[in-house]
Amino acid sequence: MDKLYIIIPAYNEEENIETVAREWHEVARKANEQSRIAIIDDGSCDSTYAKLQQLQKELPQLEAITKPNGGHGSTILYGYRHALENGADYIFQTDSDGQTDADEFWQFWELREQYDALIGHRKNRKDGISRIFVAKTLKVTLLICFGLWTEDANTPFRLMNRDTLENLLPRIPKDYNLANVLLTVLMEKAKVKIHYLKITFRPRQGGVNYINMKRIFKIGKKAARDFISLRKAVKNDFKIKI
Repeated sequence: MDKLYIIIPAYNEEENIETVAREWHEVARKANEQSRIAIIDDGSCDSTYAKLQQLQKELPQLEAITKPNGGHGSTILYGYRHALENGADYIFQTDSDGQTDADEFWQFWELREQYDALIGHRKNRKDGISRIFVAKTLKVTLLICFGLWTEDANTPFRLMNRDTLENLLPRIPKDYNLANVLLTVLMEKAKVKIHYLKITFRPRQGGVNYINMKRIFKIGKKAARDFISLRKAVKNDFKIKI
């Protein structure tokens, strides 16, 4: 029986967390009784973790976890390590803002034995022009830095098998902010079997979007520097020509 771990980072999501937890707990329950949903609170300042603790009493396959604030990337990496340490056969990651549709998970699950990783491709996304700008800029940046053109490198809707994640996770710097982006790059360069599927990407269902243009440019500058510094390591790791 394949043990699924659903990893969801959360920061100040008190308005969304109950709906998201219930939707994805139902996915874990339908997968099998061994499967789990781990929601990792990243040091929220609101009642996110308190709500998770209450929900945990009602939802038997939910694991409510908290940690000091470290950012989205570090929380994802924390969750991935937690899943591997607890015997996950498959690891799925999504976000806690309600933008993804849990019903679309099953098309990924049905294909799990055919691919090492399945990644959502956000088409007609509804989360604002600034996020679309970031996604398009990221595509160009990855092409320049790694010679790689991806469908959607940073999608928070991805299913990976244990071996793939276990092999590539140690190559990602500790607490790296754009963890899923680098993970996608590593998967592409390692030539694991990846398949992209179109998914729905709704507007944020509640709460505050902390990303603005000023912060986008700040993150973008740092990301470009990081990618350039990691370029050589990726090349040497996989003996590839960039």
